[in-house]
Amino acid sequence: MKFPRRQFLRLAGAAAAVPAVSRFARAQSYPSRQIRFIIGYPPGGSADITSRLMAQWLGERLGQAMIVESRPGGGTNIATEAVINAQPDGYTLLLVAPANAINATLYEKLNHNFLRDIEPVAGFIRFPNVVVVNPSVPVKTIPELIAYAKANPGKLNMASSGNGSTIHMSGELFKMMAGVDMIHVPYRGGALALTDMIAGQVQVMFDNIPTAMEFVRGGKLRGLAVTGAARSETLPELPTVADFLPGYEATSWYGLGAPKGTPKEIIDKLNAEVNAILADPKTKARFAELGAIMLPGTPAEFGKLVADETEKWGKVVKFSGAKVT
Repeated sequence: MKFPRRQFLRLAGAAAAVPAVSRFARAQSYPSRQIRFIIGYPPGGSADITSRLMAQWLGERLGQAMIVESRPGGGTNIATEAVINAQPDGYTLLLVAPANAINATLYEKLNHNFLRDIEPVAGFIRFPNVVVVNPSVPVKTIPELIAYAKANPGKLNMASSGNGSTIHMSGELFKMMAGVDMIHVPYRGGALALTDMIAGQVQVMFDNIPTAMEFVRGGKLRGLAVTGAARSETLPELPTVADFLPGYEATSWYGLGAPKGTPKEIIDKLNAEVNAILADPKTKARFAELGAIMLPGTPAEFGKLVADETEKWGKVVKFSGAKVT
């Protein structure tokens, strides 16, 4: 059978449009069931708090339940690989965190390449850490801490929530830039490290603001400075480390990722909803209580942040000599 040329072109055009219509319909109907939001951290910390808040708000906007699933272990790699290996249909999502950027260099062998295997969706929040010391340490400022550490090399113990954590890397960046020697003492979680900080078993910590601020306000720990580029509204009396070490900046951040190959229409829909949540004054007020600022933007902008952080922390990991096999 021969088709007239005009009819053939019309049919060919309609056939070419089918994938686009299919993708559009898929995005329009998404989500039609519950979404799993996997995080690589135990309950109770800043990652868990952030995830549960965003899951609640995002689920409300999407009209489907968004369930937070905690899969700690392996330096967040267990959770990361669960998402990487999931169907790329938008129903399994990942809390992306600095550990994903740090692990690229920290681990000699990984079963994934994070920048290659995850689709960046949207940023959530960014917040600095705070440099705290036990009150028994005779320093009240960053210059005094540097001078004391140089006069007592290897005598200050620097606590962290684990080898390769953002708390650890914040301290290693400080050591690298200040030229000081402090002994890293890793713990299995920030809560254990804080307990020993208050008891004086360890003397210095670059802790997350949300978990440390009440101890600073209560006088159980002495805050010296925050690690962000600007002062924190949560601890406004503290200067930044960069005021004394120009160029120093170490922040924690969280965002949303999806398996590679997730349709662009779904990525864009999730991104738009996250940005709408971040623009809400109630969201800003709630996260301000945790010392955080919003990270709105496109998927590409969030992807660039992750790539930049991967490069930055790769240098610090190599300087520190930290390795996990």
